[in-house]
Amino acid sequence: MSVAVANPKDAEQVFYVVDEHAHPEGSSTMLGFWLYLMSDCLIFAILFATYGVLGTNYAAGPAPKDLFDLKLVAVNTAMLLLSSITYGFAMLTMEKRRVGATQMWLAITGLFGLAFLCIELYEFHHMIHEGATPQRSAFLSSFFTLVGTHGLHVTFGIIWLVTLMVQVSRKGLIEANRRRLMCLSMFWHFLDVVWIGVFTFVYLLGVLR
Repeated sequence: MSVAVANPKDAEQVFYVVDEHAHPEGSSTMLGFWLYLMSDCLIFAILFATYGVLGTNYAAGPAPKDLFDLKLVAVNTAMLLLSSITYGFAMLTMEKRRVGATQMWLAITGLFGLAFLCIELYEFHHMIHEGATPQRSAFLSSFFTLVGTHGLHVTFGIIWLVTLMVQVSRKGLIEANRRRLMCLSMFWHFLDVVWIGVFTFVYLLGVLR
C-alpha cells in the first residue's frame, strides 16, 4: 500500500511503501493459548511449592500413609493416561477428516475423564467422612487445594470437550474446529503431565515418607 505525502516547501511528493506481512489464520489464537498454558504452569508451580512447604505439617492429624489408597490412585491415574491416548486417536482421525471416528474417540476421552473425576470425588468424600477435612491441618489444606484445582481443570476440560463435539456435529471439521481441538489437545495433555507430578510428589512420596 502506498501513501502520498505533500511537502509544503517544494511541493514534492514523498511516497512511503508499507509492507504488509501475511499472518496465518488462527496464529493469534494459538499464541494466546500458549500464553494461557504458561500462566497455568505458574499456578500449579505455586501450588506444588506450597504443598512442598506445608505437606509435612499434620497438626497431630492423619498423615498421607493413613489416608491414601495407592491402588485406587493408580486406577485413577490410568483413567487419565488412557484419556490422553484416546484423545491422540481423535487427533489422528481428525487429520483424516473422519468426523464420526473423531466424535467417537472424543466421547471415549470424555468418559475416561468423567471416571477420573468420579474416583477423585469418592476419595475426597471418604477423607472428609474420616474427619480429614481441609481445616484439619496445613497438609490437608494444601492437598485439597492442589488436587482440587487439578480436578476443576479436568471438569472444565470435559465441558469444553462436549461443547466442541456439538460444534463438530453441526459444522464438521472446519478449520476453526480443528484449531479448537488442537488447543484442547494441548490443554488435556498438560493436565496429564500435571497429574503425573501430583501422583509422584503427593501420593507416592507421601506414602513412602
